[in-house]
Amino acid sequence: VHIVESGGGLVQAGGSLRLSCAASGFTFDDYAIGWFRQAPGKEREGVSCISRADGRRTYVDSVKGRFTISSDNAKSTVYLQMNSLKPEDTAIYYCAVRRNLCTDMDIEYEYWGQGTEVTVSS
Repeated sequence: VHIVESGGGLVQAGGSLRLSCAASGFTFDDYAIGWFRQAPGKEREGVSCISRADGRRTYVDSVKGRFTISSDNAKSTVYLQMNSLKPEDTAIYYCAVRRNLCTDMDIEYEYWGQGTEVTVSS
């Protein structure tokens, strides 16, 4: 399984970024792709997830209304559109894949990318 994140960078507060997660090499049909983030000195937290089986999307409360997850199944790519970014969104963002449906428990994800860094300046 190969997972590659991209799209991170430095942006001013209020700005936008779009993260991409290209996932390939897994053969199971029902899967979920989640975005997690880890800020310095903090635990990793689930940000958003999309399930292929039912199209359900989930978001952590702190990003609702600002972030949107979407997928392009033909490209096996999931996107995280991040608008109205805040300094507290600064973190390394990881993409992860698990069988079946979404969960916000990182330990339940089997495959992980290397992460892409997002820095939001005030």
